[in-house]
Amino acid sequence: MTAAGGVASVTLVFAGLTDPGMKRTANEDSFFAESPVFLVADGMGGYEAGDRASGAVVDAFRAHVRGPGYPTLDDVRDALIAAESGVADVAASTSRGAGSTVTGVVLVEHEGIPHWLVFNVGDSRVYRHEGGDLEQLTTDHSLGQELIDQGKLAREDLNSYGERNVITRAIGAADSTADSWLMPVTNGERLLVCSDGLHSELDDESIRATLTMSGRPESAADALVQRAKLAGGRDNVTVIVIDVISGGDTTGGEFTTGAVLLPGDPSADDTTIRV
Repeated sequence: MTAAGGVASVTLVFAGLTDPGMKRTANEDSFFAESPVFLVADGMGGYEAGDRASGAVVDAFRAHVRGPGYPTLDDVRDALIAAESGVADVAASTSRGAGSTVTGVVLVEHEGIPHWLVFNVGDSRVYRHEGGDLEQLTTDHSLGQELIDQGKLAREDLNSYGERNVITRAIGAADSTADSWLMPVTNGERLLVCSDGLHSELDDESIRATLTMSGRPESAADALVQRAKLAGGRDNVTVIVIDVISGGDTTGGEFTTGAVLLPGDPSADDTTIRV
């Protein structure tokens, strides 16, 4: 899927693509790419339950976070709460249960300026590509990432770690807390939202090079999926590539260091969205 759009003065060109990969017959990934919302959900629970769980997440955002105009933080909170309820309904209808990761970006307005609200639950990722450089914006909620944080696993060894797919947060799990923060929209930047079926097959340098060498978002999305499949394609692969054409900050060059953190639950002492 390829489209152009935006909210208010922001103009975007974007494309999304999903593929079952080379080893699986069912595709448990779902995605939503319709400005102002871009997200990837990776379902868990086996055949039928996984794709229903990820579909429930997408349906929740489709219902609660829509244009025209900028959505609010409350809209995103409502979507996450509705996603939790939808996944619970799916889980109740199966013997194995169900869950889903969700990761994405939403165009919002902060202090009169367009910003990306970046959020994630689980191990799907958001990357930012600008000027040939690549930055991973989200932090995986996974056992592998916890070991990296503890200094027990080197980041370059993550893809070969046998339990890298064990996630520590998910919609439908005991911990469904979403990490979130704000980042100004910048002209010329390219964002990538992807399931772990991409980053478990391709290292960051391969992703960076593909985003740099590819032209339009649809070409980049297709190239990323094909490279993941050539590397093994052991999982479903889903990507959304978003280019900011105009309406954002024109200075560029700054990544998320010092970005505004969103307030969470007023009763909490952190800066996360809680559902």
